[in-house]
Amino acid sequence: AIGRDCVIGANAVVGFALIGDRVSLHAGSAVGEAGFGAAGGPKGVVDLPQLGRVVLQDGVTLGANSCIDRGAFDDTTVGENTKIDNLVHVAHNVQLGRNCLLAAYTGLSGSTVVGDGVAFGGKAGVADHLTIGAGASIGASASVFKSVPAGETWTGFPARPIKRWLRETAWLSRSARSRGMKDEA
Repeated sequence: AIGRDCVIGANAVVGFALIGDRVSLHAGSAVGEAGFGAAGGPKGVVDLPQLGRVVLQDGVTLGANSCIDRGAFDDTTVGENTKIDNLVHVAHNVQLGRNCLLAAYTGLSGSTVVGDGVAFGGKAGVADHLTIGAGASIGASASVFKSVPAGETWTGFPARPIKRWLRETAWLSRSARSRGMKDEA
């Protein structure tokens, strides 16, 4: 089902989805394709059925060539007014809150829960089954392997609170400079 006043770009693909009002799906986006579910079987790896849907609430924007996988059993949901840039992947069973921003190349792994008002910098990645609290910010190229509390800013690889990351980066830089001076002498 597709709501009122939606814009669907060229070569966008929609299936197994409920789409609210004023949703924009840019060119080449894919909504409702099967997520990455596989298991070992007697003859090797087999695909697991993906039986859920995608629910895009009112005012969602999905950028060009971005993908939102349908849920395995439950629905994948994107909250109202969330804006997703080009080349973003939202995996199966993700629950994405309202008013979130996802910059290009962001990837949310399966069953991640994202609160309202979360911002992801470009190329941020989140491991599966984590929670990103409301109002959090994830820095560009951050690799999140632990749940992030509400309102915190995390960055780095592995991602950690930004103040800790800045301290560690400054220490590493000082250590490299001082070691370099000793090596040159």
